[in-house]
Amino acid sequence: MRQEVTRAHKGWALDTVTLHNEVLKQTKEEVTASPTEGVYVYGLYLDGAGWDKRNGKLAESSPKVLFVLLPVVHIFAINSTSPKDPKLYTCPVYKKPRRTDLTYVTPLWLRTVQPPDHWILRGVALLCDIK
Repeated sequence: MRQEVTRAHKGWALDTVTLHNEVLKQTKEEVTASPTEGVYVYGLYLDGAGWDKRNGKLAESSPKVLFVLLPVVHIFAINSTSPKDPKLYTCPVYKKPRRTDLTYVTPLWLRTVQPPDHWILRGVALLCDIK
């Protein structure tokens, strides 16, 4: 995706293009058109935390709820080398519940009220498949 965005914008260098994401409030059924740039991703499950749909932030998990379906995520690229906001939680995405370097996909940045260390200690991650 970084290469496609770089090719589409004259003067952008691949080295300065970074991925960013935004968790939308919509579910997959509510999305009717593709984004002008980037991709929509759905079907990710939060493990170790809940999701506050109203505010679009990480929340404490509900009792006896192991996984929470995340709304649609818009992943896009921007031309910037500035560091990401340190208040965002860098959430790893794994293919399967067994978290190894072989099932690791990419990080996504999620908004939170708590400091990111709070979620690191809870082992919060996103999973593509929960079986």
